[in-house]
Amino acid sequence: MRDRAPAPPTATTVAAIGTTVRVVVTDPRTLAEAEALTRDHLVALDRAASRFRPDSEVSRLAAAATSSRAGALASPVLASSLRAALRAARLTDGLVDPTVGRAVAASGYDDDLAVVRSRTAADRPAGEVPGWRSVTIDPVTDRVEVPAGCLLDLGSTAKAHAADEVARHLAGRLPGGFLVDLGGDIALAGTTPDGRWQVGVEDAEGRVVQVVGLRSGQAVATSSTRLRTWVRADGGTAHHIVDPRTGRTAPATWAQVTVVAASALEANAASTAAVVLGEDAPVWLARHRLPARLDTGRDVVTTPGWPAPTGRIPTRPTPEVVAS
Repeated sequence: MRDRAPAPPTATTVAAIGTTVRVVVTDPRTLAEAEALTRDHLVALDRAASRFRPDSEVSRLAAAATSSRAGALASPVLASSLRAALRAARLTDGLVDPTVGRAVAASGYDDDLAVVRSRTAADRPAGEVPGWRSVTIDPVTDRVEVPAGCLLDLGSTAKAHAADEVARHLAGRLPGGFLVDLGGDIALAGTTPDGRWQVGVEDAEGRVVQVVGLRSGQAVATSSTRLRTWVRADGGTAHHIVDPRTGRTAPATWAQVTVVAASALEANAASTAAVVLGEDAPVWLARHRLPARLDTGRDVVTTPGWPAPTGRIPTRPTPEVVAS
């Protein structure tokens, strides 16, 4: 009697933290528990770090810091997310900065995206960016302090860090392999199906433009200027990535940037920094030895180490081909 072939990876998709969340498992028996554990983590993250919930820790800290420096004891989730954001800031020399919250709101992104898109964003002065070095977190007590007027925006880094944390937690608790995709921030952990995960890179229209093979312990993230967009009062289009150096929306040089790194946090930080850098991004990514695919919407630039395509591009993504 022949051994039964291993079951193909199985996926589930849910909506959480304002994005699409996809969890893929190599052992179908773990899917329900993996989904439940993922949901629990993201509920806690939303309570800690959402800019759009007045009762979140981030919002309450911003309210306390209206006119003077303020502090509060952070929950474990907020403390972990903030440390990840500060690490991203260090790795990018401040090109990714968690203190851009006021600037992002001033650009028009001050509510859920559906609400923002339902109106025309008013022209406002660039928001102030206090700078990531002005934020402190006590290594023992987890007390966080922010300067006056600071609104933390942990959106992208917290999402990427959550993908890393969830994937690691699932692999430590359940058998098999796991792919966790939080809105394009993809972390891999546990066993790898057939030697590599087959991960699809999608363009802004949802077409899979390349399939790359990645191992567990690797991660990939995409930052786009074409997805989270809205109309400004002058008729132009704004997107959600702000340049901390100016407090204004970053140039839309790249339609999207996809980076492979050792963690989703590092990949996300690099792809976001690349959007901020615009034309200087390929040189910066190459100098940091980060494999990347940069797409203008017409032309594609890659940096050394970017994986070669594997196999044909499918007409319909399977669980092994996950949108990034």
